[in-house]
Amino acid sequence: MVPVSPEPSTPPVDETDLVARLQAGDEAAFAELMRTYGGRLLATARRLMGNDADAQDAFQDGMISAFRSIGRFEGQSRLSTWLHRIVVNAALMRLRSARRRKEESVEDLLPAYTDGGHLREYPERWDAPADTLLQREEVRAAVREAIEGLPEKYRIPLLLRDIEGMTTQEVADHLDITPNAVKIRIHRARLALRALIHPHVAASVE
Repeated sequence: MVPVSPEPSTPPVDETDLVARLQAGDEAAFAELMRTYGGRLLATARRLMGNDADAQDAFQDGMISAFRSIGRFEGQSRLSTWLHRIVVNAALMRLRSARRRKEESVEDLLPAYTDGGHLREYPERWDAPADTLLQREEVRAAVREAIEGLPEKYRIPLLLRDIEGMTTQEVADHLDITPNAVKIRIHRARLALRALIHPHVAASVE
């Protein structure tokens, strides 16, 4: 694989020209693609996989898949969007095949109710998306650690929706579940995150 370089200094790229060169088998176009999009795509794989080694494998799977299918790319979406989708799919395929993480329940982190259906304790209102929380430097590390600790069933929909910016329908399509199931999992994930990082959020605003 071509080394992935930082993106901030990378000038804008003409995607139409780049696609044409890739489809023509131009090796320099491959290197340009990696310089332009590689860092972003690897970061996506790392968020989903949870560690560098698996992220590198998923990223490489995605790039191989992209170059094998570049001839069928018709420009119906941006090249960056197409590549992002491929890397996400590669990461999800690895997660499905490995299932190495023992799925734990988040029930203990969710609001508790009495037999009569009333909340035992009224939590402070807080349902901020994960990307909003990650913008707050003072709680960033706690949020990342909390997200990483969520069961995969909840972690992946949350990441795809809040961090990767997918729509509910896109997340549902990627995970092969219903949009309603996506909404439920994300809601439960946010509730669990609230319980996990509330002390850090509260301390940051005191």
